[in-house]
Amino acid sequence: MIREAVRVLVANWDGSYTVPSRRLYPHQWSWDSAFVAIGNARWSPRRARSELLSLFGAQWRDGRVPHIVFNPEVPDGAYFPGPDVWEVRAPSGSATSGIVQPPVHALAAWRVHLADPDPAFLRRIYPRLVAQQRFLRTARRSADGLISIVHPWESGMDNSPAWDVPLAAVQAGPMGARRRDLAHVSADERPTDRDYERYTALARAYRDTGYRRAGAFAVEDPLFNAAYGVAETSLARIAKVIGLDPDPHHREAAEITAAMVAHLYDDGLFHARDANTGSPLRSQSAAGLVPLMLPDLPREIAHALIGTALDRFEIKNGLLPSYAPGTPEFDPARYWRGPSWLNLTWLVWQGLRHRRADLAETLADGMVGAVARSGFREYFDPFTRAGHGCRDFSWSAALVLDVAAEHGLEGLPAAGGEIAKELGRLAEADDVGDHVLT
Repeated sequence: MIREAVRVLVANWDGSYTVPSRRLYPHQWSWDSAFVAIGNARWSPRRARSELLSLFGAQWRDGRVPHIVFNPEVPDGAYFPGPDVWEVRAPSGSATSGIVQPPVHALAAWRVHLADPDPAFLRRIYPRLVAQQRFLRTARRSADGLISIVHPWESGMDNSPAWDVPLAAVQAGPMGARRRDLAHVSADERPTDRDYERYTALARAYRDTGYRRAGAFAVEDPLFNAAYGVAETSLARIAKVIGLDPDPHHREAAEITAAMVAHLYDDGLFHARDANTGSPLRSQSAAGLVPLMLPDLPREIAHALIGTALDRFEIKNGLLPSYAPGTPEFDPARYWRGPSWLNLTWLVWQGLRHRRADLAETLADGMVGAVARSGFREYFDPFTRAGHGCRDFSWSAALVLDVAAEHGLEGLPAAGGEIAKELGRLAEADDVGDHVLT
């Protein structure tokens, strides 16, 4: 499994970053690169550092990190919506999108450093990570202290039922282009044409404001806000290593946690809120469990979230559904409407490791078991573990490497550095070590 995971990451490597999938996603995606860096740190720390630095090379002057950095060598029609829809370039000259994704990058940078300590790397990327957070504070924060997203794609959970209500208010006409995703994945596993019409309309409307003002979709998402808080905790750790004051980051992490508890938590789960109306968007999205990662989360709320994870999301089966089973919206095979994704499971696994080690172990076994059953697929049926979406998906491979290093495979502990030794032998034998970067 380890060898196959590295094979996927090598096959998807584009010289300085990793594409999520050769066929369906032929460019660089923001939070994909963060998860890939976490896995790459386990076998090629230099490649992991390159992954993050490459992404931040396309950072905008206002600090935002675009959710797509387009590869100019990929034909324009290979992915929709492409550069012709976004009509924008970063200061580096790279064509990018104009929206963002959850800021999991500071966490990734910290974990890369833990795998292979390199203060020079931290000093280089820290100002860019700080600028990313500053953009979110200045451009997206409400009076209640919460960060808004302006497009479902910014949530990372693009097609979640949590967005059905605000999306229904979006006025949309025909896309004006042919979808490319359905040439690679069954329509039964992807968003509908109506969904894509709304996605495209929102992207164009935001573009037409100069990427400054939210339109019909403005949502305070628990996953995004939790990622922001975890980023501040990670920045505090980075600041301490490079000789800077960590206290402002600790204060910011505490403030976002308090705002989330005050405004997004109810009935054992965190829920999104419509930033335009202030109305809660009650749903049964697993995004509401990600705040388990926040170190300052009150203990009683953490206990309630764990109870919800067990009762509504049935995580004792080993995988986390992206939406609660038993609800009318749940679909075990359609994009973000119920299937299990390894990155979402990994985030909640991180939140459980120091709160309920037994449940964290169950999730780790589940992630490994899904890959053993179906390979490195984009997402999985949370009960049968059948694979859906793309094959050879990068973050699935990367996060299994991380789980293997922390947890072991097939119940075997990774004591004594056995996983690292195996990866070292693989790099030497298969000629895919750090030296390929030269």
